[in-house]
Amino acid sequence: MTAERVLRLLALLQRRPSWTATELAAELGVTDRSVRRDVERLRALGYPVHATAGVGGGYQLGAGTRLPPLLFDDEEAIATAVSLRLASGGTVAGTGEAALRALAKLDQVMPPRLRAEVRAVHSATDTLVGPGTEIDAELLVTLARACRDSVRVRFRYARRGGEESERAVEPVRMVATRHRWYLMAFDVDRDDWRTFRLDRMRDVAATTWRFRPREHPDPVAYVQHSTSEAPYRHLARVRLRATAAQVRDLVPPQVAKVEDDEDGWCTFTAGGDDLDWLAMHIARLGFEAEVLDPPELRRAAQHLAHRLTTMATGEPGTR
Repeated sequence: MTAERVLRLLALLQRRPSWTATELAAELGVTDRSVRRDVERLRALGYPVHATAGVGGGYQLGAGTRLPPLLFDDEEAIATAVSLRLASGGTVAGTGEAALRALAKLDQVMPPRLRAEVRAVHSATDTLVGPGTEIDAELLVTLARACRDSVRVRFRYARRGGEESERAVEPVRMVATRHRWYLMAFDVDRDDWRTFRLDRMRDVAATTWRFRPREHPDPVAYVQHSTSEAPYRHLARVRLRATAAQVRDLVPPQVAKVEDDEDGWCTFTAGGDDLDWLAMHIARLGFEAEVLDPPELRRAAQHLAHRLTTMATGEPGTR
């Protein structure tokens, strides 16, 4: 069939830099004229096939203005999928989300026998990464597809206290921080938006129930608010004599929200259940600080300063 022959021609052109018309005709079992027609079909599909005349001339697959579909043999498909799985874990800065989208596309069309090979290679591979929780690539692919296809997802979710509950959600977006992955989704039973840590999700399954996407908050801002402010008893707001970039180098985005202020200062917002703990960690940043809220944080800072003075002088005192 012509379509099958065109795909074989494309695979040959991707295999090595240059082919003569005679070599391609021999590989495909057709005439030189058929090769020329098939080359024109590839060009019509957007593949930039260049032709050079004379001795040493031939056909060459060049670079175009956009990336056309690629054909992989088994070994290439396995190598690509394994590499994308590693990149989706965030080991390469800035590539995690794009790698995850590419992995979802490749996994969708990959034959089951090759999926098994990829899983075998991945399960036998360890990587040295920074502190954090490793997320199974199968879970990432399942959620990426569900977000893309707008289908509901069911899973068991463990809260901070350890108790588990069944959840049914409409997923919107995954957000990766330095150490964790989060899913922003609409919780169907609770009729509200929620944030879920992927490492606390169990028995995740995409359903066949398609949903109409809702208007939703910005996923990055929502996840940051949910993880750095909402769950805590106290919310501290402090001005620091530093740029936001300097503070962000020290504090992960899921711990605090940092925004540039004026005159070389920035505002630092973080939640916590213990004001003494908040005062200690803000002091550890090493910047001059001005407490905005709550007033009780000033008293916690005073108590911390007293304890540190006592440790430094070796003289016991009273509060």
